[in-house]
Amino acid sequence: MSSGNADQKELGTFLKARRAELDPLQVGLPDTGPRRRVAGLRREEVAQLAAISTDYYTRVEQGRMQASVPVLEAIVRALRLTDDQRSYLFEIAGRPPIEAPVRPDRGVTPHTRRLLDQLTGSPALVLSDTMDVLAWNRLAAALLIDFGQVTEEDRNYVWLLFNDPVLRALYDDWETGAHACVAYLRMHTARRPDDPRLQRLLARMRPHTDFRNWWQTREVAVQGTGNKVFHHPTAGTLTLDWDTLTSSTAPDQHIVVWTAQPGSTSEKGLQRLAAAAYEADLPPAVVNTRS
Repeated sequence: MSSGNADQKELGTFLKARRAELDPLQVGLPDTGPRRRVAGLRREEVAQLAAISTDYYTRVEQGRMQASVPVLEAIVRALRLTDDQRSYLFEIAGRPPIEAPVRPDRGVTPHTRRLLDQLTGSPALVLSDTMDVLAWNRLAAALLIDFGQVTEEDRNYVWLLFNDPVLRALYDDWETGAHACVAYLRMHTARRPDDPRLQRLLARMRPHTDFRNWWQTREVAVQGTGNKVFHHPTAGTLTLDWDTLTSSTAPDQHIVVWTAQPGSTSEKGLQRLAAAAYEADLPPAVVNTRS
């Protein structure tokens, strides 16, 4: 829906329904008692919470004015809309979809955890936008490194790729892989330049000459699939395809899964690695702490 196709009637109905669900005490306003003629919040109360004039809000709700993006965001906060309600509001207001702010306290869901555990034949892990390793299965720990033995501060794929000699040695073409990770991080800065985890990571990575040089080139990329060659000390040389799956309910979390061509020596190598990992009962883990 473009800015010229706003559904003003639906917009007004939607806003009325949402303010009817709230009472003044819920949003920190005084309750004037039983004499209120409307259920929920009055227009002037929504306007007060959104820091706009009552006349402005009334014209928006009545379809006589198209709200700007900042005003829509203020209304979202005033009416305490959910992410889904916010997206719907922007759609019917005729504004382009605006990415919802990431909830920094959202961890990996039990559904995602179960999905990882059931991928017994494929290494898989969950990465955040800043490439923090949030969760992994047994085979990912066996293929790469045991992330459970890494401190949470260091449990970041970029950090480990530059600083962990075991992970670095696995890569047949470390430079290409590391360069791609830097380009991904640069893309992330455009979306959320003030992300505190990103800023802490950049501060830690800048002493690395390769990282600093690649960062300054300002190359950007978001690659959802590819191919990697690993030289594993027990499974041998593995040529693996990887795909990235993004959750619709947690768009800041990305599941990376490695697979091998059926019947290939790499598939047999993964099978040997999986058998050893499950025999040793190498534990999977999940990190729910986000700051």
